[in-house]
Amino acid sequence: MAGWNPNQKFAMPMFNSWVPEKVRPWMYMAFALLFQLSGGVYFSSLQHIVGATSLMREDIQLVAMFGVVGVNMPFPFLFRYKLRFTNRQLLMNAALVIAACNILCLWLLDGTITNDVWRLPLLCVISYIAGFFKLCGTFECFSNIRLWLSPKQDFGIFLPSMYIIILGAMPGSNWLAQQMTIFTGSWQSVHWLMAALMLMLAIAVFVCTHPWRMMPKPLPLVSLDWLGCLLWSAVMLEVIWLFTYGEYYNWWDSPLWCAVLLSFPLTLAVSIGRMLHVRHPYIDPKVWPHAKLIPIFAMFFVADMMNATPHALQNTLTGGVLHWGFTTTQQFYVFEILGYIVGCVFTILWGGTTPVWGRIPRFGFKYPYLLSIGFAALLLYQVLMYFNVSPVLNVERFYLPTFLRTFGYGVFFSTMTIYLKDLIEFPTFFHALTVSGFIRNGVGESICSGFYAFGLRHQIADTLSRGIHSDFESILLVAVKEMYGVMCLVGIFVLLLMLLYNMQFVRSIFRN
Repeated sequence: MAGWNPNQKFAMPMFNSWVPEKVRPWMYMAFALLFQLSGGVYFSSLQHIVGATSLMREDIQLVAMFGVVGVNMPFPFLFRYKLRFTNRQLLMNAALVIAACNILCLWLLDGTITNDVWRLPLLCVISYIAGFFKLCGTFECFSNIRLWLSPKQDFGIFLPSMYIIILGAMPGSNWLAQQMTIFTGSWQSVHWLMAALMLMLAIAVFVCTHPWRMMPKPLPLVSLDWLGCLLWSAVMLEVIWLFTYGEYYNWWDSPLWCAVLLSFPLTLAVSIGRMLHVRHPYIDPKVWPHAKLIPIFAMFFVADMMNATPHALQNTLTGGVLHWGFTTTQQFYVFEILGYIVGCVFTILWGGTTPVWGRIPRFGFKYPYLLSIGFAALLLYQVLMYFNVSPVLNVERFYLPTFLRTFGYGVFFSTMTIYLKDLIEFPTFFHALTVSGFIRNGVGESICSGFYAFGLRHQIADTLSRGIHSDFESILLVAVKEMYGVMCLVGIFVLLLMLLYNMQFVRSIFRN
């Protein structure tokens, strides 16, 4: 087996010689896309799953969030996997595990197990495993084509190029699930399709590649803090559970909700104690004292808050007031995909000075400008939706706001990750990605969804308490408009803070 030379030019020695060299990186790009489209439970099938089973909407949201948390947790282990297993083993195992998870989830949702006491926990565990291997497969694909995407190892090109696939696949998987439901008349068909695609991926890897390692001898999987990984996963999942079921259990009125709330600080204390006392902790303690980590957390949280309004407010408007079905709202996914792609390409072209692929010039905007542009697009979505809220709307009125939101999030997310890469030393960069993922991978979205659900209920109750005689749809319309107005005010305040970066405090956060 060939050894690994860190100074070598781009090559993919794991392929068999009969596979054309120009085709090899594109195959890995296709593999990465398939991994990102996969999952355990597809959120766009929520209403069909709720109608076909005894599970609630909150249950399916929790299962989906387990998958999102699973995607976040492998980061500290990824290079150890790469040094232990061959490329062929990593890709084939990831594909086969995800295929099995799709079939198992379908088996559990198809009514074979009717006892939700067992079904819901099993679905959560399977979704977590599917998310874990989803990232393992995606990382293995992109780590082998990094020099193809950026021969000069410019992360300002590589990371946004990678996020074209990662961000674009989020609405892409939902669009695919809904298209399969429309075409076949069955929401289960997307599970069979993804299982078949994963099996085809495994066969393609088996046929086109041979065992190859980065190092002559495999590095054993020792000193990996598996317990730390589970503890930090539990910390995230407890927060997600609290805000997912908060409205259902009426927050403080539920003894179960209060019990989970009390268990959170205990789990967090055990996780921190283990991190500080074991020799090789899951998260390196050197990450936490960094002075700019908290501002990065805050920026990710605000961006997630602005990006979460479609799930809580826009869906309430289209479903509860306009009464649109998924055959109408699935059109939005096309503009979401387009927005993410354009946003990532914009970041590539405007976020550095090294020419793209040695030919295309770049304009070299600094991080504060790119972050301001991305956040301004997110804010513009809130403003347009505030003025769009009406009992009579055409679907075309949603196209531009949807594009602007995903464009802004693509620019913001890519730029923040590049900024994090330049800020944190490489040995702890993947630990920092995991830490930042505590906000952007599930927790932030769950907190924001819980906040919006509480805000809508409060606005509806406030309107009813005033004795305003109106039908429920009009009251719901007013509540959605008021919540969009609140987000407009929050977004304007944050954008002004970002534009005033010449002030010492703000400049210290966003200094290039």
